[in-house]
Amino acid sequence: MTQHDAAAAVAPINQAGNVGNTENTVSTPEFAAQGAPIGALVYFSSASENTARFVAGCRFQDEGINVYRVPLKASEPALNVREPYVIMVPTYGGGVIKKAVPIQVKRFLNDPDNRAWIRGVIASGNTNFGEAYCAAGDIISTKCHVPFLYKFELMGTPEDTAAVKNGLVKFFTAK
Repeated sequence: MTQHDAAAAVAPINQAGNVGNTENTVSTPEFAAQGAPIGALVYFSSASENTARFVAGCRFQDEGINVYRVPLKASEPALNVREPYVIMVPTYGGGVIKKAVPIQVKRFLNDPDNRAWIRGVIASGNTNFGEAYCAAGDIISTKCHVPFLYKFELMGTPEDTAAVKNGLVKFFTAK
């Protein structure tokens, strides 16, 4: 057995087939784009699954958009995205702006390699939060210097689904 074989027996193998640390392994999309990808959507959904249902209804993969999900639990493998993406995030905090961005999203965006690929943000929220309605989008837009592209309430409407789906296709294909 060579040294390389011994290392391979105990070291994880990343997506490219290389032996090494999986912390920086590029993640596989939850829903892979049909054909050549034009961009990606990264989203976070809590246990309520509201954002997940919205994303599933958009069928971004049919439009050439890879879809990645930020892990809910810290024990799950970290998400590593290395292509241009728009992030979709629900607003937390019950109206307290300082608590608007979910901790899981902060963790994802605090990785400079992930943050380098962000191109825009979409946020959902609850109008009952008053001034904090969709505040997660405002915060991410400001901190990451990207446009706040769209906001919708809770699970969105069919009009929101169409607007987000068509808007992302235009966003990623605009020259």
